[in-house]
Parts: sequence; structure tokens; C-alpha cells
Amino acid sequence: SFVFQPTKGPASVTNRSGRYGKHGLAAKGNGWTQAKGILSRPKSQTTLTKDKTKTIISRNSFPDVPFDRSINPYRGCELGCIYCFARPTHAYLGLSPGLDFSTKIFYKPEAARLLERELRKADYQCRTVALGTNTDPYQPIEKTLRLTRSILAVLLAFKHPVSIVTKSALLLRDLDILTSMAEKGLVEVCISISTLDQRLASTLEPRASEPMKRLSAIRTIADSGIPCSVIAAPIIPALNDYELKSILTSARDAGATLASYISLRIPLQISHLFEEWLEAHEPNKAKHVMYFLAKTGHVKNDQPEFTS
Repeated sequence: SFVFQPTKGPASVTNRSGRYGKHGLAAKGNGWTQAKGILSRPKSQTTLTKDKTKTIISRNSFPDVPFDRSINPYRGCELGCIYCFARPTHAYLGLSPGLDFSTKIFYKPEAARLLERELRKADYQCRTVALGTNTDPYQPIEKTLRLTRSILAVLLAFKHPVSIVTKSALLLRDLDILTSMAEKGLVEVCISISTLDQRLASTLEPRASEPMKRLSAIRTIADSGIPCSVIAAPIIPALNDYELKSILTSARDAGATLASYISLRIPLQISHLFEEWLEAHEPNKAKHVMYFLAKTGHVKNDQPEFTS
């Protein structure tokens, strides 16, 4: 059994070692004790590391993904959403999909320059680029680093189409660029909302904008003439599934003209993190939620044992 110490801030309760890690710690009492694959700490502090990537556009050929290229200014995400499918990517860096994912952020300071260089290539073929597919482009550190804004400025200068998905009202800071792009038919914005319950949102996605602020952002975006949609995601059985209608209705009333939803599916390295979160924050619903996820095949519980 593991000792859980819920942390104010990131939703992840612990810091299980990544798929390629071997060691971890768990908090016990006021000190630190060693345990299999876990590092839990009472407080979290974000650290920033420069990402030395030499390219900025990622490409994919998956037939079920509605875009063939994307840009992510950051690796890791301060929003700390416990269900985030991108968490396992930190394992490739030798870090944990748990607390590390939301506290050890890698940023790409050369993003705008790299993008301009790629767009100037003679063989570049223009198609809509998706912004914020792996981590949120408007996570809190964007307020200071402004990488997403610099990327949008380049896309506007090249008259290049972009689609944006975010859970943050910080998007409104760039309304000037987005409005100019919308006038040329170059931008689509999608606001992601998983719940309208502020209590649930504060632990499920602790550093995302409050649900009502996201609805307000939809209204502002729509009123500015920018195409705006809503995605209800993720829908979690026995936790927020009953809210689907109210989320879509509220977004429609705010001005969203397109809607979709995604059911929660938990990849290998997140299943235990999500179960820990349930035990810490929704103990009365934990078994019920996990039962339905397992029954529908949306959770993988076959994660190998951690080695000490």
C-alpha cells in the first residue's frame, strides 16, 4: 500500500517513477521514506528548463487524428489535469508522469524563429496547424514567456491557418492577433470544459481557468467574430458524465457554434495515478468510477510492477 499526501496545486497525488525509471519515494509523516516507484512531496515548485529542439512542427499520419501537424511550445503542463494523456511523455525524459509532469516544464524559446524557418522552406505545404495538442499552449507560464503569442504572430504574418485548443482564459490576452486572423479566416478556437462544478474542477484540473471563466471566454471570443467551439472532455463515468448536457447547453448559450465530447481513456502509465487521485479526492466514488472504466475498456490496469 502507498501513503498519499494530496498536494495543493497539481492534481497528481504522487510522483511514481516513469516507465523507464527505477526509484521513487513516498512521504510518510513529516519525513521521506523509500517506496516502489513513488515520490510524494508536500509542496510543489515549478522549474523551467530550456528545450533545445531543432524543429517546432510535429507531424503525424494517424488516420483518426484530425490534423497532420501540430505545435507545442512546452513539454509538461502546469495545469496539472490528472487525466492528461500526455503525462507519459515525461517518462521519455527520465521523469515521472506524476508531479514531475506539472512541475518540471520544458519550454522552447526558439519556437517562433524555428517556425518561421520551416514556413520559408520551398517544399513546405500549407495546412492547418494544431496548437496545444499535447500540453496547453496557455498554461500559466505562458503569461510570462509569451511563446504561444510569438507563434501566433508568425502564423498571422504568413497568413497560415491555425486551430487552438485550451482550458485557459489567458487566450483572451491574444485577442488582437486572433481577431486579425479571424478576419482572414485563419483561426478556429476550441475551449475544453470537463465540468461546471468548481469544487470538482479545483482538484481534477487545478490550475486551469475556472469553468465559468471558460464560458465567459467563449462569449468574448464569439462576440469578437472568432469561430469558437467547445469540447466536453473528458467525460468520466459516475463522476461528471451527468453534466454533458449542461456543459454543451451552457457553451451554446455563450456563443459556441460547434460541440463535441471525448470519453476518458486512461493509458498505461496514468491508470494508477488516476486511481490514487480518486482515493484522495473522491473516495466515495473511486471503486464505482474504476469499475465502469474497466468495464468499458477505457482503463489499462496491466502496468508492470515498479522495481526498487
